[in-house]
Amino acid sequence: MADWSTIASLCTAAGTLVLAVATFSSVRSANRTARSAERSLQVGLRPVLFASRPEDPPQTIRWGDNHWATVPGGGGVIDKVDHNVYMAISLRNVGAGLAVIHGWQLEPTPEGPTTAAAFQQARQEITRPDPADFRPQGRDLYVPAGDVSFWQAAIRNEPDFPRWAEIVASLKARRGMGINLLYGDHEGGQRCISRFQLTQRPDDEDNWVCSVVRHWNLDREDPR
Repeated sequence: MADWSTIASLCTAAGTLVLAVATFSSVRSANRTARSAERSLQVGLRPVLFASRPEDPPQTIRWGDNHWATVPGGGGVIDKVDHNVYMAISLRNVGAGLAVIHGWQLEPTPEGPTTAAAFQQARQEITRPDPADFRPQGRDLYVPAGDVSFWQAAIRNEPDFPRWAEIVASLKARRGMGINLLYGDHEGGQRCISRFQLTQRPDDEDNWVCSVVRHWNLDREDPR
């Protein structure tokens, strides 16, 4: 004779197992949907800074001590006045979100490699800067999505500024200047470091050409 009590218990257990599997699958699907929605939201807020295009309009910039400069599209300026150095870059935000620039760091350009192998080695030695080494902006600088704006900073009579001797030597030799910018979205997340390079044109010492060299992600997986 069939043990109906045992059969009922087995059926109940099987039903519970099926329900658990269905619940687990539903939760996994919901988690995937939530992660996909979160990624879409982050992409919608994510800024990516590049050098502006040469055809972008020039921008007139003023520093707090009433120094003025005009920055052309695709370029920048480095003005050394007495013991002060004024720097600016014309930027374009190619991302979907508003960029807020938090800080900056200088990378003096050393004497260039003389062989292809040395050049390749120098490229491989480019490492991500430490965010703790960045100097905070005196005020927040914003770059709208799909539009142009600028970065500016100054070193005012600071002979103890990190790597000051290298900076002066790089400028005197017209080797240009690397500038690392730390920025993120307007909610304080998705921080990124972008390295820009300012190079003087050989036919015009007052004309600095700007290019972006590399990007590093801080708050999400890095592409490299």
